Amino acid sequence: MIRSSVIVVMAIFLIAGNPSAASTAQKKIFSIFWTECEEVCAGLKDYIKSTGLDAELIIREVGRDKTKLPQLVDEARNLKVDVVTTWGTTATLGIVGTLAEVGNSRYLNDIPVVFTLVSDPVRSRIIESYESTGRANITGTRNRVPEAMNVGIMRKIKPTFKRLGIIFNKNEKNSVIKVKEIAELQDQLDFKLIALELDYDESGNPIASSISARVADMAEQNVDFIYLGSSVFLEDHMDTFTDSAVNNGIPVLSPYENLVREAQAFMSVAARDYDVGLLAGKQITAILVEGEKPGDIPVKSVNNYAYVINMRTAQKIKLYPPVDILQIAEIVK
Repeated sequence: MIRSSVIVVMAIFLIAGNPSAASTAQKKIFSIFWTECEEVCAGLKDYIKSTGLDAELIIREVGRDKTKLPQLVDEARNLKVDVVTTWGTTATLGIVGTLAEVGNSRYLNDIPVVFTLVSDPVRSRIIESYESTGRANITGTRNRVPEAMNVGIMRKIKPTFKRLGIIFNKNEKNSVIKVKEIAELQDQLDFKLIALELDYDESGNPIASSISARVADMAEQNVDFIYLGSSVFLEDHMDTFTDSAVNNGIPVLSPYENLVREAQAFMSVAARDYDVGLLAGKQITAILVEGEKPGDIPVKSVNNYAYVINMRTAQKIKLYPPVDILQIAEIVK
């Protein structure tokens, strides 16, 4: 069952005669979250509350079940919503499809859509480019640190860095895409990628116990860092993943800071999800208040990245970031 809630976000104040505020009255914002209403959701709520919008925020939580997405496409149409927001690659593909599927009635082609937390919307073929999406009804947000920057950070922490490990799940499209993206950087940035796939059961589902086996394989191949490219499965099994890495003396760099705060990942460099929600609110405002067409709005990036370091992990594996990183990072003890 799809979890849902409706929040009526009223204007803190409405000034009589303000055409901007009046034009946005009674709008419907339909927000689809792959798991649940979390930090992106909180940021979006707060942004709407801080503006002159009088909007109904309709929240749908999919619970990671992509079979529920087609009915949400129908519901968005039936409710005649003004804009849809999506969270994650799988949810976004389920709502708008790929570039090759533009015009397909299974997907939204007319209702404006603002996507969030899509690790690589270009390689996923959701859009043509960040500057121009190539789709009249779609724009979004960009939250990921450029992968070349991540490699540079790893090398700064460990100057002898040469071998990068990544574990991937073939069932997660964004996981596979991220491996290909990083592989293309090897020659340019002078490192070798060791990409190892998880094991699967008879139904094709990844086996959690194979995470530790893959980490052990990487230790045998002398990887300097393990990078969590993009995988909800690995995030769900963060304890198994990061504990195995620590036990093998390998630092994990994660784009998800919860792996540093709640588990034993060494470090994260990422935009905060709350800030992504705020940015999505700005994109929505451009559409609903300023009257811009989604396809004319570039995908906007969160440019303020947060560094978070797990000092307990650093002590266990005896690896410490340089002073200039420590000066700007948040330390988890």
